[in-house]
Amino acid sequence: MLTNLDEVVGESKELMPELTEHLEKELVQVFKLLSDETRLRILNYLGREGELHVTALCDKLGQSQPAVSHHLALLRVAGLIEARRDGKHNFYSIRAQHVSLLLRDVMAVFGDERKTLTIGEFTLTQNS
Repeated sequence: MLTNLDEVVGESKELMPELTEHLEKELVQVFKLLSDETRLRILNYLGREGELHVTALCDKLGQSQPAVSHHLALLRVAGLIEARRDGKHNFYSIRAQHVSLLLRDVMAVFGDERKTLTIGEFTLTQNS
């Protein structure tokens, strides 16, 4: 039975493109950021609401402004969100194009020929 498993793993290795060093570093950074519950919740709120200012995020998260601003700064440096200043408020939103490109690169490396990526019970599908 191990021989068959080795054959399948060997075949899939040949079909997968190489993970570039740049993409590897970016994925590690993103997954580290997303492993924090607060940052994941921030992205969820921004994804649902489109754009929020820091005070609104503080209210939703039940956290202080300095704590939320720290998380926002980390997400911004990673390129996952962007800020827009309006008067006294900074409004944050997801950088959809950057996230889209990152997911496209992940699909290219880990997806299959049907442009889907399955991780456990979740399946991502790339539109043509």
